[in-house]
Amino acid sequence: MGEALGLPVWTEDEAGPYRTQPYQGTSWQPEGQPARQSHEYKPNGTAKMFTLFRPKTGELRVKGTQSSANAVLHPWLKTELADILAQLPELDQELSPEENRTLWESWQKGLTHKVPLPAKLPPLRCLLVWDNLKGHKSVAMVEWLVNHGVMPLYTPLGGSWLNMAESIQRIIKRRALDGQHPTRPEEIIDWIEATARGWNANPTPFEWDGKRQARRQRARARRRLHRLGGSGACTTHPILRSDTPLKERRCA
Repeated sequence: MGEALGLPVWTEDEAGPYRTQPYQGTSWQPEGQPARQSHEYKPNGTAKMFTLFRPKTGELRVKGTQSSANAVLHPWLKTELADILAQLPELDQELSPEENRTLWESWQKGLTHKVPLPAKLPPLRCLLVWDNLKGHKSVAMVEWLVNHGVMPLYTPLGGSWLNMAESIQRIIKRRALDGQHPTRPEEIIDWIEATARGWNANPTPFEWDGKRQARRQRARARRRLHRLGGSGACTTHPILRSDTPLKERRCA
């Protein structure tokens, strides 16, 4: 609904920790020379992944880090959102203060956790979906979002699967780490960020496929939907795996 009304919908999540250990998975190897990994490894720290994802376009913003503390997450999030907002087109017309407040409040109807809105509100420009964590509700962060025209929307307790950022994180993690044996957290960070750049070179839009599944059976019969990362997200375009034979890639 947000995208249909001209409001970009972004989802945010943090993934990890990813350890310095061998990861199971397929990889390209010469015939008769399968990849072998040692059963022994030396723990040498962990890495995590910050993710901002726009399902409508498939655009992905990722940062690898060794800490997911608010002191690290919030500055990165502010920088990325400020850049996103700066790229938005100018508003065709501004709403009256009453209409603007009604628009903000309409996105909080039926929610368990409602964000307190100040007396003076800027134009609503963007929706941000993220998990119901304590750090996401910090007063300073919420005030910054609202003052910049971003409405934070929290997934319910036990409903993190509603956040499509989790789907893309699983995809990026598999592509970056499956079949690999990182020995330093810096390697994990570099591989994750490089994989995200590769994703953005040809992003895959996500489509929500939630509760109204029974009503969409007829539509599914006409077009095949591909599940993404175990959540309610799906796409009509298959995501090609790195181990897909070249012939099958061309057919797809």
